[in-house]
Amino acid sequence: MKRNQLGYSDLMVSELCLGTMTFGQQNTEAEAFSQLDFATQNGINIIDTAEMYPVPAKGETQGTTEQFIGNWFKKTGKRDDLILATKVVGPGYKHIRNGAKYNEEEIHEAVNGSLKRLQTDYIDVYQLHWPERKANRFDKSEYEHDVNDPWTDNFLEILQVLDGLKKEGKIRHFGLSNETPWGIMRYLQLAEKHNLPRPVSLQNPYHLLNRTIDIGISEVCLRENIGNLPYSPLAFGALSGKYLQGEVPGARLTEFRNFRRFLNPNAVQATEKYVALANEIGVTPSQLAIKFVTERKWNSSVIIGATSLSQLEENIQSTEINLSEDVYDKIDEIHRMHCNVGA
Repeated sequence: MKRNQLGYSDLMVSELCLGTMTFGQQNTEAEAFSQLDFATQNGINIIDTAEMYPVPAKGETQGTTEQFIGNWFKKTGKRDDLILATKVVGPGYKHIRNGAKYNEEEIHEAVNGSLKRLQTDYIDVYQLHWPERKANRFDKSEYEHDVNDPWTDNFLEILQVLDGLKKEGKIRHFGLSNETPWGIMRYLQLAEKHNLPRPVSLQNPYHLLNRTIDIGISEVCLRENIGNLPYSPLAFGALSGKYLQGEVPGARLTEFRNFRRFLNPNAVQATEKYVALANEIGVTPSQLAIKFVTERKWNSSVIIGATSLSQLEENIQSTEINLSEDVYDKIDEIHRMHCNVGA
């Protein structure tokens, strides 16, 4: 599998990354082990997780995903062969540090908890899961400024804490997630001014139904040498086409109804056209969707998630196909008719 440099770091990451948010909710530990075995045997060398996983976030399962991965590391001895990315949770979940904040005490508590669950003494890429301030993220595509937002600017403090963790050897690099162009540039500005670590990566959603990264963040990533680790390339499975005939028992968009934006009428119309295009060129809809994302030059490694080995195998096989310029033109034509309908 092709490998790409992650931003300005010395990390070479496989073009696909194994996402793990189903471990402990939709997948048992045995199933998680099977996915980890299969992914690494087929060239994937980067694993992405988070302290809040699995999803949906609940107090009784929080941290289970990291525990599963840690147990697999202990069983296989493969920790040093792989690049491990995890995240410190942003504010909003009362069952994690009573709502969580990005300050020295809580970041240290979070990283130490992750290291213990993952059974390792270092994290390759430690990410801020989402901004602490009020910003447009997830299903909010327009920024609404709130003059009463209680957040105070703590970007410099965060960078200083992360710098300390690097010097301790607990993290090698840090990254951002669900961040805006303003937030990315603010971190870069302060890092340069105070000689502190720069983010090497970004983890924002990107798929055929949501290409908002094209508008501004793509330029930031390319000019500032930040590697994007796009998640949800299948829009929670919607782009596989499996929901076109109705709900699928046990599937993500059936279980997690807060992501129904991927099934709105415009998104369904766009999905139907992408599915037809995939059928026309002889690949699966999932493979078309993933291959499109891997080929965007600001994306270093595309995070794929699956609940079964057959899904994982199909997703990994996307690396073996090639799309012609004519196919990319047809994708852009569909996008112009249904622009960011799943944002």
